Amino acid sequence: MSFKLHKKDKNGGSPVNGTYKGPSANNSVQNWAEDEYEQVIEGVKKIYKSKIRPLEVTYNFEGFHSAPLTDSDIEAKPIVLLIGQYSTGKTTFIRYLLDKRYPGEHIGVEPTTDKFVAVMHGGEDRVIPGNAAAVNQDLPFRGLNRFGQAFLSRFQVSQTPSPVLENMTIIDTPGILAGDKQRIERGYDFTQVMEWYAQRSDLILLLFDSHKLDISNEFKMAIHSLRGQEEKVRVILNKSDMVSQQQLMRVYGAMMWSLGKVVQTPEVMRVYLSSFWTEKPPNCFEDCRELIEAESKDLLRDLKELRRNAAIRKINEIVKRARLARVHALIIGHLKKEMPSMFGKKKKRVALLNNLDQEFLKIQQRYHLPAGDFPNPEKFKKALELYDIDKFKTIQESLLHKVDDALAVDLPKLMSMFPMGNPELAETERNPFEDLDSQPTEYGKLPPNFWNFSSVDKSSYTPIFQGLHPRDGVVPGSSVKPILLETELDNEMLARIWRLSDWDGDGYMDIDEFSVAMHLIKAVENGVDLPEKLPSSLMPSRKI
Repeated sequence: MSFKLHKKDKNGGSPVNGTYKGPSANNSVQNWAEDEYEQVIEGVKKIYKSKIRPLEVTYNFEGFHSAPLTDSDIEAKPIVLLIGQYSTGKTTFIRYLLDKRYPGEHIGVEPTTDKFVAVMHGGEDRVIPGNAAAVNQDLPFRGLNRFGQAFLSRFQVSQTPSPVLENMTIIDTPGILAGDKQRIERGYDFTQVMEWYAQRSDLILLLFDSHKLDISNEFKMAIHSLRGQEEKVRVILNKSDMVSQQQLMRVYGAMMWSLGKVVQTPEVMRVYLSSFWTEKPPNCFEDCRELIEAESKDLLRDLKELRRNAAIRKINEIVKRARLARVHALIIGHLKKEMPSMFGKKKKRVALLNNLDQEFLKIQQRYHLPAGDFPNPEKFKKALELYDIDKFKTIQESLLHKVDDALAVDLPKLMSMFPMGNPELAETERNPFEDLDSQPTEYGKLPPNFWNFSSVDKSSYTPIFQGLHPRDGVVPGSSVKPILLETELDNEMLARIWRLSDWDGDGYMDIDEFSVAMHLIKAVENGVDLPEKLPSSLMPSRKI
């Protein structure tokens, strides 16, 4: 079970097993969208480098918040951050999305993921160790060097070819355990690392297991590190079909009660009741299946729209960062100005540290700033204790003016480049006949609805598939080949059937792909020509 994000090429072609063929009717729209996206990203990079980064560097923004952004950070694909306690299904969820295994994955009931794993698109399956990934200029992870060797040894990049990963990068995080032992033995500040990823993520998914709703201390700290990023957070109540309908209502209420004690926001978080299995267990409850399927589709729709909204999100993040950097500069300049020029520096430094919240109030009133733009005083104080306030830089009005200009003129001008129409409507109006064009014109003795997945006799093919002893829900091509050869069709036709059925091109088949292959064999045996491209109507909706 998974879904596919099929990316168009610049000529509007549609992918066929990883390759792109021919133009379509949405040619001009697609080119316009790609050009606009590139222009916006280039504009963001230019504004940040010339007007925001100088302020960050001058007032040591990195020491209190995060390192300056690189071109790779700004150009990076949308990032989806998965957070949850152990065995909530984070790795299985990634498998569900990709519809395939990825390098370095391990699934089990025990705590299996002890690393931060960035699952990214690549030409081939490979694993890049954390130290190498953090110095690679083509990857958006150079800022992780600040967390040292203890963290980098627990970080890796897993690259694999995938249509889904052409549109996003997924960060799988270590399963969180209860108690303080794990936090101490990690050797790095888990919460700070979470905060670093959260700032750069476009979507943050908190996964809960329907049987494990307790929130450990470390999980609580991880959720607290998401403050300021609440608009990105979604909650997944996974394995919802492992409890009955009545139990599910109680579980949902208990989870919302637990979250309410940890997440201090007036808005109710969006919760998806879902079950993402690579192979559905036989003891699932079916009384809420329709609801769970609908909720899962909503989540997948959010993920599909992620890239479309990526440029707007990047501008939004730059605006938030610029406002934070501006306030940070005013704080540093104010503290520097409060220090005496000659005597009593040590005493004054202690007074400033102990009354930091009052100093923040003075700055807020003097510059008419909203309180929400200021950092947490206690957290800021811990970072401030490491510095000599007397050596801070005084306020440079020219740097502030540049940031003000970026916020008032440059970034709004970039926002004006986006179309004002309904993107959902635009998506459906591009080519309403695209699927019809790819259907065969001859049906022979077969009814027209033969080309719908609902007509695939999946139940008849399941025993054959299970006889091939699938592992993790898939079987390799070498196991399927003897079954196909039994049809006595020529090798060229069997190769064509395989190409159409193995729509993710990974050399493996799950039950859906296998059933479609057998379905297409039936078409050939009825004298029907196969299409060049598999009609989307013959693919399960969750995999489109």
